[in-house]
Amino acid sequence: MNKYVKRYLIDGMSGMAQGLFASLLIGTIIKTLGQQLLLLNENIFFKFFVDAGNFATDAHVVGAAMAVGIAYAMKAPMLVLLSAAAVGSAANVTGGAGGPLAVLVIAIIAIELGNLVSKKTKVDILVTPLVTILSGALLTILTAKYIGLAASSVGKLVVWATKLHPFLMGMLVSVIIGVALTLPISSAAICAAFGLTGLAGGAAVAGCCAQMVGFAVMSFRENRWGGILSQGLGTSMLQMPNIVKNPRIWIPPTLASLITGPIATCIFKMEMNGAAVSSGMGTCGMVGPIGVITGWFSPSETAIGHGAAAISPTFFDWLGLVLVCIVLPGILSWAFGLLLRKIGWIKEGDLLLEE
Repeated sequence: MNKYVKRYLIDGMSGMAQGLFASLLIGTIIKTLGQQLLLLNENIFFKFFVDAGNFATDAHVVGAAMAVGIAYAMKAPMLVLLSAAAVGSAANVTGGAGGPLAVLVIAIIAIELGNLVSKKTKVDILVTPLVTILSGALLTILTAKYIGLAASSVGKLVVWATKLHPFLMGMLVSVIIGVALTLPISSAAICAAFGLTGLAGGAAVAGCCAQMVGFAVMSFRENRWGGILSQGLGTSMLQMPNIVKNPRIWIPPTLASLITGPIATCIFKMEMNGAAVSSGMGTCGMVGPIGVITGWFSPSETAIGHGAAAISPTFFDWLGLVLVCIVLPGILSWAFGLLLRKIGWIKEGDLLLEE
């Protein structure tokens, strides 16, 4: 059971998140940059940025990138990996707003079926792509629409509930997605699969930033500047071996996310209306805050489907972004961490990263 959980939920979702990052996410950033530059000057070079972003964010391209990422993470043979592109493209388009979850489910099954016949015949170059693509296409026709609808419905429910109860849901979403970010699963893939945007997306960003910035700041005495960079701009997942040894070290950043989540939803009303995958990235490459910024100027299709529209951010919006994503997580986690060190729950070296 552990083998399959790792293969499908950990490796598969991580590969899917990488595919989303290399297509939809980076494409959205490029397109938004080009759109803002075009407002300053109608320049063919700036229009190229918009065109490049459009190419990268096309649903067919995004689906293919996700499926190839999944196949690569599952260590699929080359012919299976390349054939997965067609499966992912079809599943993502057919799945609609919940396309990422459809890609995850259908691509995994098609990849495993392709693996069963790979290198088993003398005409492998025909048989393997044939089995992978036909099985994926059949599953897409039969199930992608319904998987997508189910995922989209869950996402809409969370978004609606967060609007209705921003304080409670701000805490829940922030803590759950933040914890998922530090666990060896993909919080980015979860947010993408359910289309988490709006206030719910803002709470997710807050929770992820609390984990990354929190661990980076509270472990500064052990890991110095290298730890700030590797955890604050990389991933808080690096602390998992230490969490297993002493789970109490997880308390400060989790408490920080419990506080910053409702601050984001109730006080600053911070919405993440960029690509939904950004909601689960935190400060990894500053993707979470960048997603909030791109959502201000150019909301994603998923966010528009949830009622979002472009805005002109005010000083209050910028202040909220900086406080929720960087300043408050650092201060709160440091303070909680200091308290836990004083009472002996966290000892010197508990947060030291292995080299």
